[in-house]
Amino acid sequence: MASRRSSKNRKAEERPVEFPLAESSGFLVRDANRTFQRLLEKRIAPYGVARGQWYFLRVLWNEDGLSQRELSARVGTMEPTTVIALRTMEKSGLIRRVRSTDDKRRSHVWLTPKAQQLRTELLTLARGITDAAEAGIGRGDLALFRRVIARMTANLDRIKT
Repeated sequence: MASRRSSKNRKAEERPVEFPLAESSGFLVRDANRTFQRLLEKRIAPYGVARGQWYFLRVLWNEDGLSQRELSARVGTMEPTTVIALRTMEKSGLIRRVRSTDDKRRSHVWLTPKAQQLRTELLTLARGITDAAEAGIGRGDLALFRRVIARMTANLDRIKT
């Protein structure tokens, strides 16, 4: 009996695993995200904003004055990556960093008037991309999609490694 089982296991191992791209949620999400990102990058570039800076602007437009560490956590980047991005944004006149009065090791990030003035126009561009992507899809389907993608993210966030 043991030889039969091991023989079956070997046969199962020899068969290629089937996992079509159309059934891979990860691949589909990545493909859609890449398309969103390409369009966004092209549309915000004329305003002097790079895609990497976009994420920081989005967070700061909602919550200005965060510490660099808080901003890094909200955007989901490593702190060294955040420091490099903020340095570029500061040189571009989009943000200013101010040392904390409580803790001199901490810096808070504030949008400049230039970045604040870009908010409406850039969010309108982003909304236009989303509207184009959602064309012909019913409200109920979009609401379901948002719930499902949020649930998938939460499921994956619970996995330790």
